[in-house]
Amino acid sequence: MPSSLARAPRLPALLPIAIAILAATAACHSSGDGASLPPSTEFAARCAAPRAGIDPSTGAPYADRQGTLADEKAWLRSWIDELYLWYREVPDADPAHYATAVSYFDVLKTPALTESGRPKDRFHFTYPTDAWVALSQSGVEAGYGVQWVVLAPAPPRRIVAAYVEPGSPAALAGIARGAEVLDVDGVDLVNGSDVATLNAGLFPAAAGETHSLTFADALGTRTVWITSANVESAPVPTTLTIPTSGGTVGYVLFNDHFATAESQLVAAIEQLRGAGVADLVLDLRYNGGGYLAIASELAYMIAGPTATSGKAFERLVFNDKIATRDPATGLPFPPMPFLDATQGFSSAPGAALPFLGLDRVFVLTGSGTCSASESIINGLRGIGVSVIQIGATTCGKPYSFSPQDNCGTTYFAIQVQGVNDQGFGSYGDGFVPGGSGGAGVPGCAVSDDFDHALGDAREGRLAAALAYRATGSCPLTAAATTAAARALVSQEALAGEGEVVKSPWRQNRIVTR
Repeated sequence: MPSSLARAPRLPALLPIAIAILAATAACHSSGDGASLPPSTEFAARCAAPRAGIDPSTGAPYADRQGTLADEKAWLRSWIDELYLWYREVPDADPAHYATAVSYFDVLKTPALTESGRPKDRFHFTYPTDAWVALSQSGVEAGYGVQWVVLAPAPPRRIVAAYVEPGSPAALAGIARGAEVLDVDGVDLVNGSDVATLNAGLFPAAAGETHSLTFADALGTRTVWITSANVESAPVPTTLTIPTSGGTVGYVLFNDHFATAESQLVAAIEQLRGAGVADLVLDLRYNGGGYLAIASELAYMIAGPTATSGKAFERLVFNDKIATRDPATGLPFPPMPFLDATQGFSSAPGAALPFLGLDRVFVLTGSGTCSASESIINGLRGIGVSVIQIGATTCGKPYSFSPQDNCGTTYFAIQVQGVNDQGFGSYGDGFVPGGSGGAGVPGCAVSDDFDHALGDAREGRLAAALAYRATGSCPLTAAATTAAARALVSQEALAGEGEVVKSPWRQNRIVTR
């Protein structure tokens, strides 16, 4: 069963730093094998099927003009050679052998493997531009509004609901966290061989599709008919306070770095600041990433101005073709700072951000904690904030993208590696709770607990965080898995830890406005 879906989206203007750096590439350049290539601008917007009308992301007419498929492929080859982090390792594939620009793009990446045998670049993807705009700006995506977790992808399979968007088709059908799928459109999910039907029913490609799902939960086994819709996700669905003998603890469930997350995170921190919380539990277990600037805003709101003043949230490391100094001054371009004001994603730009001023934070993680979410952990650690990690090893994605639209497709190729204020960014195998070494973070390895709602103080990972806060050590139930995590850097180190199935945009770090 496929482990992820490439369903997919263009974006707002880049951050000034990214504009300056990316615009500093040479007008003519050589490929990794030494062959001379023309600049990508020579082929940009020369399309086999040009778009007409107004570009909704700019309010101006589309720049597309009549071209050919060969032009689109030529643009891709030059663009990759200019900006791709590992451009020297890209194979010299013959574009004529590929029927589409997207299929050609798929091979324009390094074939190298990591020490663990995983592909060095697991993050190369595309989106139709109109879908990218809808998803990245509003969090709207076709589906049921349920986040599935694949606990066992091969027979006997196990797929459960991790969380459900309020008011979504899944919520209206009575599906809740912990519901385990048994049958899809009459096909046995546990042992059935019709994988195409299972995927089509679990992950509808468009709104208006109706499928039957049989699932088991605390109320028994039942079958429902459910119709997909364009669901707008709530990236910060839960903010609450938990009274303890050691003071009030704040809890924030943060699921996606969408544009709409900015205003919701501001509201969450204002609520917790008003409650006078002594500590914060930040639940990132299902947060695959998104806008890096939103991660920076949240890190500032946790740590406050004293700890972050003059410090880098993330320094951006590019390939050796890209100028990283301002030609006018000779000075290095500035890193991504800890942003102390709203950037205009979903709040009026320039408003001072509220902050908690904490010197530690408890972060709940899983294998689906990726990219921009990992930047929060790494950025805070870089300025001395104690990050106590409860859960499972994160996915390991210290890379960023500046997505680029061409002819109706938005392309995502790794252009940047991020490091924190202390220069650390080597966590390709993820952050390990309770582990040792550069990517080891104090804390406890704890399995996901689907028997309790997220935010319930009895839920396994939240309960472990509260226990660690009270005693300074992992609860007994977590001791064995914490020892295993120290010995094994693996996304599957814990029983019950599965793969969070999200679209590629929702599992990456996007350098944007």
